[in-house]
Amino acid sequence: MSFLSIEELKELVEQPQGLCVSIYMPTVQLGSEIQQNSVRFKNLIRQAEAALEKYESPPANPEQFLQPAMMLDEDDFWQHQDAGLALFISEGFFRFYRVPIDMIELVVVNTRFHLKPLIPLLSGDDRFYILTLGQRDVRLVEANRYGITREVEIEGLPKSMDEALQYDETAKDEQRRQGAGAGRSALQAGGSYHGQGGERENVKEDLLQYFLLVDKSLHDFFRNRRSPLVLAGVNYLLPIYQEANTYNFIVEEGIQHNTKERTAQELHAEAWAIVEPLFQADQQKAIDYYHESIAAGKGSKDLDEVIQGAFYGRVEQLFVPVGVQKWGHFDPDSMELERHDEAQPGDEDLLNAAAIQTIFHGGTVYAVEPGAVPDEAPVAAVFRY
Repeated sequence: MSFLSIEELKELVEQPQGLCVSIYMPTVQLGSEIQQNSVRFKNLIRQAEAALEKYESPPANPEQFLQPAMMLDEDDFWQHQDAGLALFISEGFFRFYRVPIDMIELVVVNTRFHLKPLIPLLSGDDRFYILTLGQRDVRLVEANRYGITREVEIEGLPKSMDEALQYDETAKDEQRRQGAGAGRSALQAGGSYHGQGGERENVKEDLLQYFLLVDKSLHDFFRNRRSPLVLAGVNYLLPIYQEANTYNFIVEEGIQHNTKERTAQELHAEAWAIVEPLFQADQQKAIDYYHESIAAGKGSKDLDEVIQGAFYGRVEQLFVPVGVQKWGHFDPDSMELERHDEAQPGDEDLLNAAAIQTIFHGGTVYAVEPGAVPDEAPVAAVFRY
C-alpha cells in the first residue's frame, strides 16, 4: 500500500484492540544496497519482539503475533519501495504503507498505534491539486510536497470534449443559457455547431463550453476547499479554462505542456515548483497568526492545555515537532492528564494524539522540525475559542 487517506488514518486509530506495534524504517529504493532493507527490517522485528515480551500481558507467541509483517521479507517486496516504510500490527490487524518521507528507525509498542511520523502526509498544509486538460482527456489528481497521492474520481466529469458536447441543439442552447445565468457572458454570443459529429466553426467557443461543464462537475468537490489548483495542458487551453473557472484558489501560473509527454514525477515536480512559494508564505502567515492569537489569549504553548483543547475540538491550528515524543495518558471523560518522562505501559505519545485529534476535528497541523515550532516551544496551538 502507498496511499494513506484520512479515512485510513481513522481506521488505524479506531480498529486496533490490545497491544499495537508500529514500525518505521527508511528504505533503499535502487542499487545493490537494497539488501540493507531486509537486514534493517529483521533488526526492527527483533526490537518489536523484545518490546512485546516486556509488557505485563504479552502475546503468548510474539513471533506469531508479528508473522503478517515478517511474511513481507522477500526480495521482490524490497525491490519496490519508496523513501520509507510504515507497518502497523495488532491482533488480527495488519497494514503497511510505502511512504515518500525519509523515516528514522522507530519501534513503538503500545495500546494504540503511533502515527505522528505520518502526519506530514495528512496535515493538509501542503495539499494541492493538478487538473490536466486536453480535448480528449481531463484528470484531477491530488498531491503534496512528496508526490501525487491519488487520482480524484469525480462523478460526471467529462472525459473529452466530444463526450461533453455530443448532444442536440436544444440541449446546447439550454446549457448556454445556464452558463450565461452563471455570469459567463462570453457564451451569450454563442457559436456555431452543426449537430452531432458536424464541423465546429468556433473551436474556442466549444472549448469554453466544454470547460464550463468540467468546472460545473468539479464545483461540489471544491466546495469549502482552499487548496491551490494548478492547471496543466497545452498553452492555448489554460486561459480558456481560467475563463470558465469558478474556484477561487486556482493558481495563475500553470504547466504549459502536453501532459501526455510528462511522467507523474515530472508533472509533480513542475507543479510543486509553482505552489511551494505559496505554502511557504502560508506557513509564515500561520506563524504570524499564532503570535497574534497568543497576544489575544487564543493560543497556547502549554502541552497540557493543548492536549485538552485538541480532544475537545478547540484547536484550529497546531505546530508539533517531528521526531519528538511526550509520553503520558489523557482521559477525555475525566479530563485527567498524566505525563511521564519515559513511556510506561498504557502511555501514548501525547503530541501524536493532539495532532490526530486536531485533524479529525478539521484543524490544520504543521509537523515541523523541532526548532521550527514557534518560539521554539514543545508545541504551539491556536484555539477556535
